[in-house]
Amino acid sequence: MNTSITIEEILKRRHFNRTDVVGGISGLKRQVKWVHCLEVTQISHLLNGNELILTTGLGWKDSDSTFLSYLSQLIKCEAAGLCIEMATHSMSIPQSAIDLADEHGFPLILFNQEVPFVEITQDIHSLIINKQYQMISNLETYSQQLNKKLLEIDHYEPILKFLHSYLNVQVMLVSNESDIAYIPKIKKKIIHQLLTEISEDKLHSSKFVLKQRIRVLGENYAELIIYSSDRELTDFDSLILDRTATALAQYLLREIYLEEKKISEESKWLTNWLEGECSDEAIREQLSYIDPKMQLAGGIVCICKQQTRYNKSSTKLDGTYFKILFRSVFEQYGFQVFSMEIHQHLVFILGDNRSPEDWKERVTRALDRIAKMDATGRNRMNMLTIGFGKYVGKLSEIYKSYDTARETLLLQETLTEENKSFFYQDLHMYRMIALINKHGNLEETVYEYLGPVIEYDKRNNGELMPTLKTYLACNGSKQETSKQLFIVRQTLYHRLEKLERLLGANFMRSDQRLGIEFMIFALDYLKLRKRKGNENLVDGFVEN
Repeated sequence: MNTSITIEEILKRRHFNRTDVVGGISGLKRQVKWVHCLEVTQISHLLNGNELILTTGLGWKDSDSTFLSYLSQLIKCEAAGLCIEMATHSMSIPQSAIDLADEHGFPLILFNQEVPFVEITQDIHSLIINKQYQMISNLETYSQQLNKKLLEIDHYEPILKFLHSYLNVQVMLVSNESDIAYIPKIKKKIIHQLLTEISEDKLHSSKFVLKQRIRVLGENYAELIIYSSDRELTDFDSLILDRTATALAQYLLREIYLEEKKISEESKWLTNWLEGECSDEAIREQLSYIDPKMQLAGGIVCICKQQTRYNKSSTKLDGTYFKILFRSVFEQYGFQVFSMEIHQHLVFILGDNRSPEDWKERVTRALDRIAKMDATGRNRMNMLTIGFGKYVGKLSEIYKSYDTARETLLLQETLTEENKSFFYQDLHMYRMIALINKHGNLEETVYEYLGPVIEYDKRNNGELMPTLKTYLACNGSKQETSKQLFIVRQTLYHRLEKLERLLGANFMRSDQRLGIEFMIFALDYLKLRKRKGNENLVDGFVEN
């Protein structure tokens, strides 16, 4: 696809029939994007690269050192070449300048007679503009052919072949270190060596390599690379690469949606798995149908629920989008993701492909990554309440993780912001409180321990309960407690004396203190449940 203009082509134009290339002849393939006339000697700030410079040499004809500086600036600014009209002023080109041009492959072209610079610039600019128009036309044709192929193919390889045939370059699609597709087919050893050189910038020029990331749902899925050993890659190559990467992203997204749909249709066995009706052998046999190489060390269940305040509005979660999003991210952190929808909840079974020691850290990193992704504006994690069950080593015990994930989800609604956690294992105290509340009268038990303090604060508009909580949190340090409460020591001593009268002089003894701390947690639990309207509490003692 000859969509760029080179110095070699320009030398065939009518105004260049009496020229000599005295230096940098190896650079005749350089691309020319514009023609510029320059007579001043300080030019670095005037150039953007790939300009063919026309000059009479008026600014430097009497100084070889000035000419060398002028030439060095052109080379540094990546100009395409220098054309000098020799007939206007009597001058000679120093050998040092010719040597410099040869060293950098920078064409040094001499006009041996007077030439009209205006006509030259008009001629070449017309040629460049026509080439640009042709490039746009070719790009549109390529895009139409590519879109047509997208409707016909069932694998991405035809897209890579089409790109190769169109640009005649080496094409590589890198998903990870071990998953590499390349057209044309050459030895794997050569491909790996080439990719190593590209990644380490060891190739002789980056102008022979172009790379484009393929992003799906805001995530990097793969990288598309083209390489040519015999020509510089152009802006047209870059545009073609970009269109191809977009087409590959569309193909991958379509495949992901189809895979998600297929999994949803086969979710019956997943439901049986969640309910504990499958043996380890049956589960592994089913997994082998999906991927014969799949070896899961254990697993964990995650449940996502749309928060009530959003359900009352017109905003609704895109379940398919979230399932694809979770799959694309969690798989990068070593989890095999199985998803389904149960009673308007999104349920994910995360099979662990790695060692279980750092599963929680990997899950946390994945959630953070999802929370930061908002490429389409559809990723609204604040709409979800999320709960992870306990990690199980046996796949047949995934139902235990499912049960504890549901419990975690319920507990999320009773937690203050500072105590919230997605993980069942982090909710030690609240799990016990919920158990007591389920099987006994939690409010009565809390009142037995904290009733005197609660009643005192209600009658006197006091601050004994906040003082007690802070004093316990500071492990009995009076200095730290007064600092956190922003009160003087004498005020704190006065409050502590009242607490001793109400709770007993030994309320800081280990066994009593443990019970009081537990009941303070329970009190917060009850207050939050009342605010959320989950149950009616008698006596109204949790109002404060």
